[in-house]
Amino acid sequence: MRVRLKEVARGVRTRLRHHARGLGDRGMSTAEYAVGTVAAVGFAAVLYKVVTSGPILQSMQSVIQKALKVAF
Repeated sequence: MRVRLKEVARGVRTRLRHHARGLGDRGMSTAEYAVGTVAAVGFAAVLYKVVTSGPILQSMQSVIQKALKVAF
Protein backbone atom coordinates (compact mmCIF):
# COMPACT_ATOMS: atom_id res chain seq x y z
CA MET A 1 0.00 0.00 0.00
CA ARG A 2 2.74 2.42 0.97
CA VAL A 3 4.77 1.66 -2.18
CA ARG A 4 1.74 2.23 -4.40
CA LEU A 5 1.08 5.59 -2.72
CA LYS A 6 4.66 6.67 -3.41
CA GLU A 7 4.30 5.67 -7.08
CA VAL A 8 1.11 7.68 -7.41
CA ALA A 9 2.68 10.69 -5.71
CA ARG A 10 5.71 10.47 -8.01
CA GLY A 11 3.44 10.33 -11.07
CA VAL A 12 1.48 13.35 -9.89
CA ARG A 13 4.66 15.34 -9.29
CA THR A 14 5.96 14.44 -12.75
CA ARG A 15 2.69 15.49 -14.40
CA LEU A 16 2.68 18.76 -12.48
CA ARG A 17 6.25 19.51 -13.54
CA HIS A 18 5.44 18.75 -17.18
CA HIS A 19 2.33 20.90 -16.98
CA ALA A 20 4.28 23.77 -15.42
CA ARG A 21 6.82 23.57 -18.26
CA GLY A 22 4.10 23.35 -20.87
CA LEU A 23 4.94 19.77 -21.82
CA GLY A 24 1.65 18.22 -20.69
CA ASP A 25 -0.41 18.99 -23.79
CA ARG A 26 2.24 18.82 -26.48
CA GLY A 27 0.65 18.01 -29.84
CA MET A 28 -2.94 18.27 -28.64
CA SER A 29 -3.76 21.49 -30.44
CA THR A 30 -2.54 20.18 -33.81
CA ALA A 31 -4.77 17.13 -33.54
CA GLU A 32 -7.72 19.24 -32.48
CA TYR A 33 -7.23 21.60 -35.41
CA ALA A 34 -7.05 18.63 -37.79
CA VAL A 35 -10.28 17.13 -36.47
CA GLY A 36 -12.00 20.52 -36.60
CA THR A 37 -10.85 21.09 -40.18
CA VAL A 38 -12.09 17.68 -41.31
CA ALA A 39 -15.44 18.29 -39.63
CA ALA A 40 -15.77 21.73 -41.23
CA VAL A 41 -14.98 20.35 -44.69
CA GLY A 42 -17.53 17.58 -44.23
CA PHE A 43 -20.18 20.05 -43.11
CA ALA A 44 -19.38 22.33 -46.06
CA ALA A 45 -19.77 19.43 -48.50
CA VAL A 46 -23.16 18.49 -47.07
CA LEU A 47 -24.31 22.11 -47.06
CA TYR A 48 -23.18 22.55 -50.68
CA LYS A 49 -25.13 19.46 -51.76
CA VAL A 50 -28.27 20.69 -49.98
CA VAL A 51 -28.05 24.26 -51.31
CA THR A 52 -27.42 23.17 -54.90
CA SER A 53 -30.27 20.65 -54.94
CA GLY A 54 -33.19 21.44 -57.26
CA PRO A 55 -35.97 22.41 -54.82
CA ILE A 56 -33.72 24.52 -52.59
CA LEU A 57 -32.15 26.29 -55.56
CA GLN A 58 -35.57 27.15 -56.98
CA SER A 59 -36.78 28.41 -53.60
CA MET A 60 -33.72 30.63 -53.21
CA GLN A 61 -34.15 32.03 -56.72
CA SER A 62 -37.81 32.76 -55.98
CA VAL A 63 -36.94 34.60 -52.76
CA ILE A 64 -34.24 36.65 -54.51
CA GLN A 65 -36.57 37.57 -57.38
CA LYS A 66 -39.28 38.67 -54.93
CA ALA A 67 -36.75 40.75 -53.00
CA LEU A 68 -35.59 42.48 -56.18
CA LYS A 69 -39.18 43.35 -57.17
CA VAL A 70 -39.89 45.20 -53.90
CA ALA A 71 -40.27 48.95 -54.43
CA PHE A 72 -38.14 51.15 -52.20
